Amino acid sequence: MNLKKISVLLGATALTFSLAACGGETADNANNANTANEGDDNTATETTGGDNYVFAYGSEPQNLLIPGNTNETGGGRIVDENYAGLVYYDAEGETHNDMAESIELEGDTTYKVTLKDGVKWADGTDVTAKDFVDAWNYTVENALLGAYFFEPIKGYEEGKPLEGLEVVDDKTFTIELAQPEADFPQRLGYSAYFPLHPSAYDDIDAYGENPISNGPYKLAEWNRNQDATIVPNEEYDGDRKPANDGVTFVFYAQQDAAYADLLSGNLDVLDAVPDSALANFEDELGDRAVNQPAAVFQSFTIGEKVDHFSGEEGKLRRAALSHAIDREEITKAIFEGTRTPATDFTSPVIPGHSDNLEDADVLTYDPEEAKRLWEEADAISPFEGEFTLSYNADGGHQAWVDAVTNSIRNTLGIEAVGNAYPDFKSLRDDVTNRTIEGAFRTGWQADYPSLGNFLGPLYGTGAGSNDSDYSNADFDLLLKQANAAPDIDAAIDEYNSAQKILLEDLPAIPLWYSNVTGGYSENVDNVVFSWKSLPVYNQITKK
Repeated sequence: MNLKKISVLLGATALTFSLAACGGETADNANNANTANEGDDNTATETTGGDNYVFAYGSEPQNLLIPGNTNETGGGRIVDENYAGLVYYDAEGETHNDMAESIELEGDTTYKVTLKDGVKWADGTDVTAKDFVDAWNYTVENALLGAYFFEPIKGYEEGKPLEGLEVVDDKTFTIELAQPEADFPQRLGYSAYFPLHPSAYDDIDAYGENPISNGPYKLAEWNRNQDATIVPNEEYDGDRKPANDGVTFVFYAQQDAAYADLLSGNLDVLDAVPDSALANFEDELGDRAVNQPAAVFQSFTIGEKVDHFSGEEGKLRRAALSHAIDREEITKAIFEGTRTPATDFTSPVIPGHSDNLEDADVLTYDPEEAKRLWEEADAISPFEGEFTLSYNADGGHQAWVDAVTNSIRNTLGIEAVGNAYPDFKSLRDDVTNRTIEGAFRTGWQADYPSLGNFLGPLYGTGAGSNDSDYSNADFDLLLKQANAAPDIDAAIDEYNSAQKILLEDLPAIPLWYSNVTGGYSENVDNVVFSWKSLPVYNQITKK
């Protein structure tokens, strides 16, 4: 199995914290969920009874449920509930200890991690320091999607174990960084830093289909392209204990179908209102409607090696395309005030965001400048044929893709068209395999609340979600300086300096920031949407 696959969220997700997407049919009755592998003694697959199941919107995971290889929201929804890391983020994005009793800085670059007493896997065995260290090393040694997140640790090199990790005893390990990192403890709630059960390495494919949990839930059933059900993990004793009997994530082929099910009471929680309902959903749902800022960024990307988009010609064409898009009109006409035109590559809800960065005028609609830049690029090499923008048809993107391509076509006088893939996975597979042609939809749903999380994983050289294969040594250096800053304020200055380079190179074309637009049915209470746009599933109860 080749686990090195690249995906994105917006879902994010970032978002990423990858980008929200969807696919599948309505679920069967979750109360009838059976074990994923009948006869297996893995207690993570056992189903508990009850009538307090919550039906929530979801999407088919791109990959198996391995934390270090999950960076899109379909798998992320399940992984984040199935596992517990050293810390977790609450609805407001604040960091709290989960498996960790303490994370203490010793000197300038070494953290001592002590686990809580009595933390266990769903099969009753203890969660140990070695479970964390082995999982992190496995991610890096096998170059999984999350490997990039371990770059700060001393001795980081894909394919090799991390020199900076040392198991002291069952409850204690140390993390030595290559340099000081002001926000490193804050990052440890991201799924790449979750542990793996010792049995995972016996057959990683089988484990990814049916993982053993140490989080608030455990996987009960995964019906491919249909649904997945998680139920409470009785061995979990942290702050995220479920208030329900389980969650069934229903995979929809179309967001309109999901919204219709929400209105009819067949779906309990939706975090992706379709474009067709944006004008009316707040009236139709009343106080059950959700429309709030979230750490979600939308863009499209053109690979650095695509014909006419490399070198100086590529920089000119990307700037021309950016100036050719009327973001104000598109967000007003299509999104009914639920999107805000982008002024950078991050999100307004993240501390340190700026809406007046130098060179951000490249994100403004300027038809004359767009034409001038395109003609300058044509002088290098004439552009011929279609400009295509690929997207997943199951994610509610057609309207804005049509609007963006119309804006480009009308401004530049080229044939610009949308190219629909049937589902998110098929789109991402072609992006991952670098077989996609033209431009394609991208974005980010944050993994943790930091400007750096929107920059390094997407645009750092060799980063797991760097879909364009962008590489700029000056940008990488500024990221490194930001990570080594003595405090968060100093890091913000470096991150925003790094963004100036992105605004010149445009490895992706920023479009807009997303609000989470969702809602819930009359059948549930205690529904809260978090800073990263997803419901806090463990708090939801059925009436």
